[in-house]
Amino acid sequence: MKHAGKARRAALKIIFWTLVLLIAIFAAGIIATIFGTVVAALTTGLIVVWGLLAIFTFYFFRDPEPRRPTIPNAIVSPASGKLDLIDETTEELFMGGRCKRLSIFLSVFDVHVQRAPITGKIAFCKHTLGKFLSATKSDCGAHNENVLMGIEPADYPNQKLGIRLIAGLIARRIIVWVNQGETINRSEHISLIQYGSRCDLYLPLAVKVHAKLGDHVKVGETIVASFE
Repeated sequence: MKHAGKARRAALKIIFWTLVLLIAIFAAGIIATIFGTVVAALTTGLIVVWGLLAIFTFYFFRDPEPRRPTIPNAIVSPASGKLDLIDETTEELFMGGRCKRLSIFLSVFDVHVQRAPITGKIAFCKHTLGKFLSATKSDCGAHNENVLMGIEPADYPNQKLGIRLIAGLIARRIIVWVNQGETINRSEHISLIQYGSRCDLYLPLAVKVHAKLGDHVKVGETIVASFE
């Protein structure tokens, strides 16, 4: 008969394409499930990493209040970290020649807020661009980006103290909170160096150094030297 079987073939065609559509939907569901599982796992991992980063950032930017010494002639550490160099050097920009140097390495686990070593006036402040060598090297101050800050002590007008804030391999930003000409009290905030870094303290040759090589000093608290 003419056109015999065409209806069945039409039915089979509909059944076939609906089956193809069903298989496609099923496959898409499987792919979506796998992709969703991967995305969910990735999102969970990112949330965990972000949470750890947030906790570490809060820890890194901590600013504990120091136990301020009451001894009038005491010079406190301007930074927290390991005192890994005590020597004499030449600093011409502010100190004007030979002076004592105490160099402190700040690891990522140390407090990175700096405080004034003595009461006085910020008489000098100079930002110098440079490299970002590892701050574990005590001579990195001669090459790395740094800020040299000079203080004229209020009670010792003929003396000078210098602080060099040095950026390290990770630290790429030095934030100074005080201005030239401003008067600050001992142990008050002066700056922040982000992540690992170094801080050099320049002292007159006549001062007495109390800190010892290898000491772990605390910012605004540890007496590292004193005026005689």
